[in-house]
Amino acid sequence: MNLSEQRNGTGIPRATLVWATAVSLTLLVLAGCGHQPAQFAPPPPEVSVVTIAPESVALTTELPGRIDPVRVAQVRARVDGIVLHREFSEGADVTNGEVLYQIDPAPYQASLDSANASLMQAQLLVQRYQPLVGINAVSKQDYDNAVSAAAQAKAAQEIAAVNFGYCTVTAPISGQIGAALVTEGALVSQSAATEMALVTQLDPIYCDFTESSTEVLQLRHELENGALKSVAPGEAKVTLLLDDGTTYQHPGKLLFSDITVDPTSGMVTLRAEFPNPDHLLLPGMFARGVLEQAVDAQAITVPQRGVSIGPNGNATALVVGADGKVAARVIKIGQAVGNKWVVTDGLKAGEQVVVEGLQKVQPGMVAKPIPFNAAGDNSAPPAAPAQGN
Repeated sequence: MNLSEQRNGTGIPRATLVWATAVSLTLLVLAGCGHQPAQFAPPPPEVSVVTIAPESVALTTELPGRIDPVRVAQVRARVDGIVLHREFSEGADVTNGEVLYQIDPAPYQASLDSANASLMQAQLLVQRYQPLVGINAVSKQDYDNAVSAAAQAKAAQEIAAVNFGYCTVTAPISGQIGAALVTEGALVSQSAATEMALVTQLDPIYCDFTESSTEVLQLRHELENGALKSVAPGEAKVTLLLDDGTTYQHPGKLLFSDITVDPTSGMVTLRAEFPNPDHLLLPGMFARGVLEQAVDAQAITVPQRGVSIGPNGNATALVVGADGKVAARVIKIGQAVGNKWVVTDGLKAGEQVVVEGLQKVQPGMVAKPIPFNAAGDNSAPPAAPAQGN
C-alpha cells in the first residue's frame, strides 16, 4: 500500500484530507478579500456649556469724567509792600480767615494814625460849632463845612484802616493751600495784583462727565420714570471708578441742574458731587461714573467668552440643542455686567450655550455638552488609583 492510500482513523485517505483543507482555506481567504470592514465613527467632541437661567442684574450706565474742585481762590496782594512773614505750610489745610502772610504794616499804620488824628480834629470842630450856630455866633455855612470835613475825615480813616488790614493776608476760603508763590522779603504790588498762593476746596469735590445730548435726554427720562436711583429731586446716585480700577468708597450725586453744553462740539457736561474727606480725589484726575439703574430680576445673561461679534456688529452664539446638534444663534446684547453680556433677544431660559470648545464644532455637528466650570478647567477628573490586591 502506497502513501496516498494510507488512511487515518476516519477511514478517509490522508491525501483527500489535505486537499480538502487547502480548498477550505482558499475559500476563506477569497471570502475575506471580497468583504469590506465597517467604517470607524469617532465620538462627538466635548464642549463646555452654560445653561441659561434668569438672574437678578443691576443695570448701570458708565460716563467718562474728570475731577474738578468746587472752588479755587487766588490769594493776591491788595496793598504794596514787603512780605515779612509766611504763616502757613505748603500743602496744608487752611480755614477761611486764617493768616497766610504778613506784609510790612508800618507805612499803613502811619497813614491810619494820621487819618485818626484828622478825624478827631474834624469831629471836635463840629462839636465846637454846634452850640454856637444856634445863637448865630457861627454862620450856618461854617457849621456845614465843618460837618462835611468831618465826614471826609471819617471816610479817609476807614480807607486807611482797610489798607492797614490788607497787610495781614488771610485765606478767602477753606481748603488746601498750594506752594508759596512769594517768599519773605519779596515786594508785592496792589496794581499788579501779585499772586501769593492758591487755595483749593477739595471737600466736597466735583466730577464733570461728558456725554452726548441723546444719552443725557435718556438719563433724564430714566430719572423721571424712576429707573435711576434718586437721592433728591433732580439728582441721581452715582458711583465713581478711579483710573486704577478701584471703586471710590463714597457715593455721589449727579446734578442735572448743572448741565452745560460745549458750543464747539455739542457735547453735554454733567456734574456730579462727591464727598472727599480724605482728599483722595484731586483736580485733574480721570474717573468713570457708574449710574445705578433699575434692577432686572429676570435678566438673561451669557458669558462674554461665548459670544462672537462679527465685523458688521452682529453678535452670535452657538447653542447645543436637545438632540446634541449645534446651531448658530444671532442674538442682541445689551450692556456688560462683569464678564457677562445681558442678552435682550435671541436666547431663552434652559438653552445651552457653548463657552469653551468653540473651535471644535460647527453648526450642524453633534457635540457632547458638559457643564462649564467657571472656577477651573473642565477636564475630566483623574482616575482613582487602582487598589492593590
